[in-house]
Amino acid sequence: MANEPYLPGVDRSDEREDRIVLHVDADCFYAACERLREPELEGEPVVVGMGYEPGDSVGAVATASYEARAFGVESAQAISTALEALPRRVDVEDDLDSDLAVEETGHYRPVDMDHYQSVAAEVKDVLHDCADVVREVSVDEAYLDVTERTAWSVVDGFARHVKDRIRREVGISVSVGVAPSMSAAKIASDFDKPDGLTVVRPGEVREFLAPLDVDLLHGVGPVTARELRSMGLETAADVASADPEPLVDQFGERGRELHERARGDDDRRVEPKGLPKSFSRESAFDGPVEDPEPKLELVETLAAAVADRARREGALYRTVGVKAVRPPYEVNTRERSLPGPVDEPDLVREIALDLFAEFESDPVRKLGVRVANLEFSEADQASLDSVDWEDRAGSNGADSSSGTDDGENDAFGGEDSSSSTERVTDAVEQLDLETALASNSGGRDEAERSTDDDDEERANRETSVRGSGQASLDEFE
Repeated sequence: MANEPYLPGVDRSDEREDRIVLHVDADCFYAACERLREPELEGEPVVVGMGYEPGDSVGAVATASYEARAFGVESAQAISTALEALPRRVDVEDDLDSDLAVEETGHYRPVDMDHYQSVAAEVKDVLHDCADVVREVSVDEAYLDVTERTAWSVVDGFARHVKDRIRREVGISVSVGVAPSMSAAKIASDFDKPDGLTVVRPGEVREFLAPLDVDLLHGVGPVTARELRSMGLETAADVASADPEPLVDQFGERGRELHERARGDDDRRVEPKGLPKSFSRESAFDGPVEDPEPKLELVETLAAAVADRARREGALYRTVGVKAVRPPYEVNTRERSLPGPVDEPDLVREIALDLFAEFESDPVRKLGVRVANLEFSEADQASLDSVDWEDRAGSNGADSSSGTDDGENDAFGGEDSSSSTERVTDAVEQLDLETALASNSGGRDEAERSTDDDDEERANRETSVRGSGQASLDEFE
């Protein structure tokens, strides 16, 4: 797909100029990541807790799988409350006197952001390969502008292609909304979860929105929904047909935005957040491969692709890294720092092959090559003539290594990693647990009123608990 401006055979001559926006949202992302590591959890109730440690009853629910939600477990719920609704499987198995059936218990896991970002990086690699413009909102969702990649007449197939690639190459399911605007695409992705695909075509947006309850509108959380209902506005159609001035009086300029979005008016463009921090390319085999030859050939191909991307973007790089994923999901990364920013495709290939050497005979299901620490200035390229690369390869300070998941945040943050990825890195440390717990009893009101972030991030905070079953990444990630 990377070299195809749009689907072959598509006549775009009569297409309108409406943008084609995809909103891709992973389904119960943390739980899905845990299932990648532990396939036996598939189909079982899974609860991922913030501030939670195995055996404890403190913390808050970050993600509850759909199976867990059937027992009444919800995002931002206290772990102690969740345990009342869904006891731990291990506790019941250890208690011979328990009257509970195993089917009425679940599996609890602590948040592991290193692992989640590792999986997110794989998803983002697919997204960047499928779109010319990607805006990464958080670790588990992104907007794509695919106007130049497909056409409205075949966009259903294109969106399924994106979903299928993520399922095949990463192993998780995503829900996708397609619309001519960001806000409508966001709502569409929530419309048919899990594993959903909803397409809202140009001219259909207002009709699609009209019957929705106000709390399903993009940017409307519990507090705003209550205030809208107190004004007699129950549906998007009510908001769309209302006089905007009372909305402005009640909510400030945000009230005018609510009125416009309810009418389907949203002219925001999908734009990346800041300059990329790295470029990477990854590719998965059909199954684990032990023969060194196809793996080495793939490393060379990926190295050439990522070096070409950096050159086309006018970027110099100071770091070259490789990634090898061994089954079932053991992520290993290696990287090497250079003495200065360079643009040397042959060097990228040589270093990538050297770093991958230790995995030549190992079964590998996926490979990646990355260049990082990018510079986009006109600064002179560092001279490499005096560098003894064999000596550097043997130096303890030359390579930085990581075993399963360790260091994955820094080593593979996803192609075109941006400020949103950096914000996620320290997720657990940023969590105000008391606020997260208070949000279950009205504490979300203060957060909703005080936020100053841009529109889609604010909307993500307010709607993510409802839409994805995962507590808002911007509140505690």
